[in-house]
Amino acid sequence: MPDEVRIAVVGSGPAGFYAAGHLLTGAGDREVSIDMLDRLPTPWGLVRSGVAPDHPKIKSVTRIFEKTAAHARFRFFGGVEFGRDVTREELAARYHAVVYATGTAADRPMGIPGEQLAGSWPATDFVGWYNAHPDYADLDFDFSTERAVIVGNGNVALDVARMLVLPEAELSITDTADHAIEVLRESAIREVVVLGRRGPAQAAFTNPELRELGELADVDVVVDAEELEHALRTPDPGVEPTARRNVEILRGYAAREPTGAFKRIVLQFLRSPVELLGVDRVEAVRTVRNELVAGADGRLRARATEIEETLQAGLVLRAIGYRGVPLPGVPFDDSRGTIANQHGRVHDAAGPCPGEYVVGWIKRGPSGVIGTNKKDAQETVNCVLEDIEAGRVLEPHPGLPDLGTLLAARHPGVVDYEGWKRIDRHEQGRGQPAGRPRVKLTRLGEMVQVAATNGGED
Repeated sequence: MPDEVRIAVVGSGPAGFYAAGHLLTGAGDREVSIDMLDRLPTPWGLVRSGVAPDHPKIKSVTRIFEKTAAHARFRFFGGVEFGRDVTREELAARYHAVVYATGTAADRPMGIPGEQLAGSWPATDFVGWYNAHPDYADLDFDFSTERAVIVGNGNVALDVARMLVLPEAELSITDTADHAIEVLRESAIREVVVLGRRGPAQAAFTNPELRELGELADVDVVVDAEELEHALRTPDPGVEPTARRNVEILRGYAAREPTGAFKRIVLQFLRSPVELLGVDRVEAVRTVRNELVAGADGRLRARATEIEETLQAGLVLRAIGYRGVPLPGVPFDDSRGTIANQHGRVHDAAGPCPGEYVVGWIKRGPSGVIGTNKKDAQETVNCVLEDIEAGRVLEPHPGLPDLGTLLAARHPGVVDYEGWKRIDRHEQGRGQPAGRPRVKLTRLGEMVQVAATNGGED
């Protein structure tokens, strides 16, 4: 193998940047060059478009990624769509290795009648909308109802619940999209009900996210004490420390006296939606009560009982998981919703695909927090470095124009890292007069235009 190794990373979220950082610093005597591609002109993935705007500290992880991006052997190609602007075969002909880090962009549907009604949305759409993601900027949410229902028991469900009840004064100092602030300002929502299919000890909340609900201004967090204890009667041998602390937090909420706050978040467990009711749009949610039963592997599962309830609601947001979207030509495991792989090496039916790797949610499924991707990326990078030493990687074709030259001729709107920094300065400048971290651009054309200007601050 040559001393200089060229690697392409497809996707610029945390997983992609952690992988790039490990590769640039961990290859020993070999000199590694990284070219990173992203469909959007802006990097950072879900740190930019998925983290709730009222959690700015979480977004500070980008400072680590900025150090990687500043490396002399790192290049960024924003606004480049894999399969459209450059193909799998074209990357394979130019790099020793390709690392896919595209995340899991699709939501998991509930698969129940009425799910197609107006007012029924994937949480991914709502999150993208309030985070100014260009794909979701033109969505039309209706918040004229007094009650919203969120289906799911993870941090996304809590983020969405929180965003629905935050007062304008708190939203207006964040980088929430302007169009979202304007619509949420007029929201009539007074109550948000969060439904969990299993019990409180099986919920996927992290402790800080759950605890934060109780700190919201003018919001009561409601947990029925009797229902909570009933849901906890079935012992879970696999319960983890985080879940135990969640239970104590929930017991604390159950013991609180209602303050008569203007808004409420109601946490309910052992309930599954079985139908969304309405004529032209959602008017109610029919739910079934569940009980916990142990499966053959000892894990507790939710089993429906005969007890049903109907909950009036005009907005339903499902946050029950994500799944990956297949990339053109890349082996895909449809049952898991991920790129087919073993420990980060891409596999097809015949075995490993030399020189192709995967990191992040598109590798393991949507689990963990941002920091989880660091260890995950290291596992994949170890495979890359091992294969480089063994000569089990791709061999770039000599004489081909490099990616920058190829894209310059084919796609003039490519945004490099300097262009992203112009966008970054421009957005921060827009936010500064109002004391906001930034006011995000939502149009791809506008982003490309700002990226191409000198300075981009005006």
